[in-house]
Amino acid sequence: MPGSVAVNPSPDDRRIAQYDLLVVGGGINGTGIARDAAGRGMDVLLVEQHDLASHTSSASTKLLHGGLRYLQYYEFRLVREALQERERLLHIAPHISRPLQFVIPLRHGSRPAWMLRAGLWFYDRIGGRQTLPRSQAMGPDNLQWREGLIAGVRRGFAYWDAWVDDARLVVLNAVDAAERGATILTRTGLIGARAQGEMWLADLRASDGPDAAPMQVRARMIINAAGPWAGSLRGMLDGVDRDGEVRLVKGSHIVVPQLYRGEHACLLQQSDGRVVFTIPYQNAFTLIGTTELPAEANERARPHITAGEVDYLCAAVNGYFKREIAPDDVQWSYSGVRPLFDDGKADVTAISRDYVLHLDRTAGPPVLNVFGGKLTTYRRLAEHALAKAAPHLPHARGEWTATTPLPGGDLPAGGFVPFLAQVRQRWPFLPAAAADRMARAYGTRIEGVLAEATTWDDLGEDFGSWLTEAEARWLVRQEWAVSAEDILWRRTKLGLTCAPETALRLEAWLGTNVPAQSAGCHRGAG
Repeated sequence: MPGSVAVNPSPDDRRIAQYDLLVVGGGINGTGIARDAAGRGMDVLLVEQHDLASHTSSASTKLLHGGLRYLQYYEFRLVREALQERERLLHIAPHISRPLQFVIPLRHGSRPAWMLRAGLWFYDRIGGRQTLPRSQAMGPDNLQWREGLIAGVRRGFAYWDAWVDDARLVVLNAVDAAERGATILTRTGLIGARAQGEMWLADLRASDGPDAAPMQVRARMIINAAGPWAGSLRGMLDGVDRDGEVRLVKGSHIVVPQLYRGEHACLLQQSDGRVVFTIPYQNAFTLIGTTELPAEANERARPHITAGEVDYLCAAVNGYFKREIAPDDVQWSYSGVRPLFDDGKADVTAISRDYVLHLDRTAGPPVLNVFGGKLTTYRRLAEHALAKAAPHLPHARGEWTATTPLPGGDLPAGGFVPFLAQVRQRWPFLPAAAADRMARAYGTRIEGVLAEATTWDDLGEDFGSWLTEAEARWLVRQEWAVSAEDILWRRTKLGLTCAPETALRLEAWLGTNVPAQSAGCHRGAG
């Protein structure tokens, strides 16, 4: 329940809900902060103008990594912290993340081998104790790593990072926040806030649904985790300092039919000094990215890949692989706008991916602005944010998220492989592909999705691509899903392979099973 505050409201004002924190933004930073704060005993409200992870946080390269290339910009603190967080996230979210080997093929024009060897030696050690294997040189006798590469590539290096389902990482943080008492309002935007004594009086409005009436809440503190909208959101807060700028950088990815066999990714060095990744994706595809281009404010909501970006990514691949690709090979593409802190660098590639937390009290009650950051370091960012908030919220408890699994992440001893075997034994009617996908998506929470089903028909309507009514109902009730896009592209990745009929049937089902008010509040476990 919302906590009491040191303000004496009028009788009419007593109906206004009051919180310790109002977190604005339902991406990885906002949900990570909400989860951490709720677990410390704070009364938290998170508002997101669209769906959770509907922008930058679902448009990443889907990696947990230290950022090998950041070493050339002397970002040692960032790389160290990211490698430490990579290790933690593999332990607290073993269902939605997994180790991934990367191969760096060497060709004419690549960085010298000695430089890469030195950088990888440092990368292996800067993060402290790690469970992933260390890097190694790859010669012509290591045939598997050369799968699909052109004949001129005979040497390289291999190192390890990790893969993660980015959108599910966001959603699971929100689920845990809600189960610890936070209120999560999706499709609800902040339209303004003003100081009222030592608290903020904030105006909110639902952005979807027939009822768009504004509502008001009070909060001791606002955390601006609005990502690409972080700059413009400050303009909605009366009296707040405008110092600190967000630099918007667009990154685009393409997905093509599988380029090579094997479970390893590749890091491809480019003549412009950048790198492009090729990553095994959804069993039958290869994910390729990313580009980096300056973005405009009007691109924040719906950025689109350009023909030039597609050509760039195709050329990056064609310089290394036997099977050349062209724009016609692209099965899907996506773009996201990264809200980086403007450190004054002209080259967008050189702008730091580190985060900056700016606490402002010019209006009276505090506002904490979150600039920059990367997927891998969100949990540590949340700890640092709440450390800054602590003087204004003295009743909060201490840090706790480093070892506490995300929902579904409490896998049995041995990890994912024996857990998947248990899933197949418990629900033997599941097709192998469906069992693997659902085990990874839900972890131990799969019990809630499948419950006591003993046949496929027990799961209700089959929308296609092994998506059933039981799963859709879970996503609506437990994970804020409202539309087919929410389910097919963020909660699952079935949109890449399902038939058009699946989306149509799902939308029809949602139309009769999702009440208008569900596009909003979700509190607690139910």
